[in-house]
Amino acid sequence: MASSKSLHNFHIPVMGLAYTIDSPIRVAQYGISSVISIIDDELIEKMNSFYSEKFSLPYQEITKKAKDYRAERITSYLNLVDTVVKDKFSQFKTELSESKLALDNFMATLPNSSSIKEGLLSLLDEGTAIKDTIKNYLETHLKAGDIDVNIMTKVDKDNFEKGEQLDIAYNDAHASLRGFAQSKLSSSVVLSAGMNPRLYSYFENFKDFFPDANGVLKKKIILKVSDYRSATIQGKFLAKKGLWVSEYRIESGLNCGGHAFATEGFLLGPILEEFKTKKSELIQDTHDVFIKGLSLKELPIPTQPLELKISVQGGVGTAEEQEFLLDHYSVDSVGWGTPFLLVPEATSVDQETRELLANAKEKDLYLSGISPLGVPFNTINGTTNELHKQKRIDNNKAGSSCPKKFLALSKAFGAEGICTASKKYQDAMLQELETKKVTLSPVVYENSKAKITEKACLCVGLANASYLENGINIKGQEQGVVICPGPNMAYFDKEVTLAEMMKHINGNGAILSNLNRPNMFVKELKMYIDYLKNDIKSISEDLSVKQMKKWNAFKNNLFDGITYYQNLFATSISSEYKVIQTELQFYKEELVVVKIPDSN
Repeated sequence: MASSKSLHNFHIPVMGLAYTIDSPIRVAQYGISSVISIIDDELIEKMNSFYSEKFSLPYQEITKKAKDYRAERITSYLNLVDTVVKDKFSQFKTELSESKLALDNFMATLPNSSSIKEGLLSLLDEGTAIKDTIKNYLETHLKAGDIDVNIMTKVDKDNFEKGEQLDIAYNDAHASLRGFAQSKLSSSVVLSAGMNPRLYSYFENFKDFFPDANGVLKKKIILKVSDYRSATIQGKFLAKKGLWVSEYRIESGLNCGGHAFATEGFLLGPILEEFKTKKSELIQDTHDVFIKGLSLKELPIPTQPLELKISVQGGVGTAEEQEFLLDHYSVDSVGWGTPFLLVPEATSVDQETRELLANAKEKDLYLSGISPLGVPFNTINGTTNELHKQKRIDNNKAGSSCPKKFLALSKAFGAEGICTASKKYQDAMLQELETKKVTLSPVVYENSKAKITEKACLCVGLANASYLENGINIKGQEQGVVICPGPNMAYFDKEVTLAEMMKHINGNGAILSNLNRPNMFVKELKMYIDYLKNDIKSISEDLSVKQMKKWNAFKNNLFDGITYYQNLFATSISSEYKVIQTELQFYKEELVVVKIPDSN
């Protein structure tokens, strides 16, 4: 099927719970697609109230007394966002047709390769650019950015009412999906954090995810993946149910913001290469399974495979990297997340946290163990959450009051689940540790204690920035702000306007003042070598043969990745690529001396 061409070749991925909660309201009128997290229904309800008042729209509070309050809140907010975006987009088109200055400013933010930019310049050159001509051209060619949503598949807690477990449909991720499915949006749901078969099967309940008689999908599925194998497995699982994956969003395993799902040493470049070379095979193989799935449901079967896009995100920071990803790997879009945290027009971040981000250096950004999911989490030193958490630890009151319980996934104390960042959980674990204190060395004891208390309340910490920025009252225990930038943040050191960021992305301006920024592929390689070293260092129990094999495979995959990059950049004579080759050789030598311990 014909490709639906976007106005821009970049998108803003989901960031935390709050940082892109209203990004479509801020940027969709300019054709920029962005992603809202729809896990936190409480934050969503507050934003619904806030924006209803701001735009004088009717608002009816949805309280927890409603049986399906979670899904209803999400539907209501997404419908509001859709209404606001359509109105702002209409106003923006009118402004462009009536103001030559607005039109010039807008064209300056578009990619130089943009066909719409070319068409507008042509109209202006011909001198035919009267108001109606411009307006008609914009009506035909301009499209608002997509209002996409994100569901982290692991955040699918069972819910209870008066001690009785509710039906699976009321699980957190299930309810979030239903909220999106019942909205009037025509956009995509981005599924991240791996496969959840129960949730994936739930898609079958909503007709918008199936193609109509013309092969059109009202709502689409985007899978965030870290390798080709995962994409084929998940894509075919859904295809068997008559569900098509419209986009695979490839993310760097480590050089990203938020939770980091490390691969087994597979680097981003070789992963993208595999998608590029096997894309036609992926489409055809999945299509064959897809039409069988549709046949079993007696649904309309498209005459040819539906559109499948490939996008990438994680660590991109220059126009040259953007262009290379688009040209060499033929991706449809590149995700720019972390840099947009310094664009007040695009993301929801309180001023204190923005200043912390702008001043961050490489040493301030690190892969932490603060997530209750037990997955490494990219964050930054000096957050207000860190400060409040440490105060509680110092006062022997470690842990959060856990008001939201989205990450109450541990079944350590019963079926209802508990969060490892909660005071109840940490009190129990610390008490248990005390009983073993006499048998442990002081170092092991302190390390064990730190591991228990380092968990942070992400549910509150990742939402607070929006409340602070918009002057919304924050109730309950003081948690401060958790923010989750990728390592790329170290090279962006000031607030910038949306126009400045767009020009930077498209190569029509530059906002980086740190000229020593490493290439994104080299940075990721360094992170993987450090990850391997730290993993080897952290093993304290008896070493198994399985673990040794895992490390050796990881190391060999990194060697393969280095060889791939050396070949990729071998023919270029530019000074930048010569630097890359020197750095690749340096890291290859560093990797050679990484010793994998044996089981003896």
